[in-house]
Amino acid sequence: MIDRHRLRAWLLCMVVCGGLAVDHGLAEDQDHQPDRPIFLETFAGGADRWEPTDPAAWTLSRDGDRAVWGLNRRKSDYQPAVRSPHNIALVKDLELTDTVISFEVRSTRDTGNHRDCCVFFNYRDPEHFYYVHLGARPDPNSGQIMIVDGAPRRPLTQNTRRVPWDDGWHHVKLERDTASGRIAVYFDDMAQPLMEATDRRFTAGRIGIGSFDDMNDFTNVKVYGKRVGAD
Repeated sequence: MIDRHRLRAWLLCMVVCGGLAVDHGLAEDQDHQPDRPIFLETFAGGADRWEPTDPAAWTLSRDGDRAVWGLNRRKSDYQPAVRSPHNIALVKDLELTDTVISFEVRSTRDTGNHRDCCVFFNYRDPEHFYYVHLGARPDPNSGQIMIVDGAPRRPLTQNTRRVPWDDGWHHVKLERDTASGRIAVYFDDMAQPLMEATDRRFTAGRIGIGSFDDMNDFTNVKVYGKRVGAD
């Protein structure tokens, strides 16, 4: 099980110190140490390590001196079999049990109450996974921790807190502890979760970023956790 206190301290150190030096925009730690990232991505070397549901919907660009990878359209050619997000980009060849995902995100179009980004975890297949919908105004379909379990997505939370989107960059972190079932997501405030839930249906799978049907830029993705099959 992940030591959340150690991971929070490490993530805070990375934010304060400006991040880690990464060769070609990504790196992997083969030792799976719980306080070291096993995957890093700055997109400086492209997005070849990612598998998007609709590759044409994603574009590499720059924001000042850093690379970003973002959605260039709201409507995707990918149409899921059950009601769930349309724009999903999963990390290739990485399946985790316990998981921490940290990244920077910028919403690039104001679409109102459901302006969002999503983070995916314990993704087993297109009809079985969890995701967090960071929608601006919460309702049963927005601003909740969601599950897709062979049926249209449904919320695991009853969140009432708004997500304060604007046109700037924001820091998102997801924590998943499979032993306890805990899921927690943070938005800018890394000391206090925006939402929390408990569910144990899926305990392993892929991880990713994206949106239900909105537009965002992403960078500085850091993944911590335990690979499937690791002791």
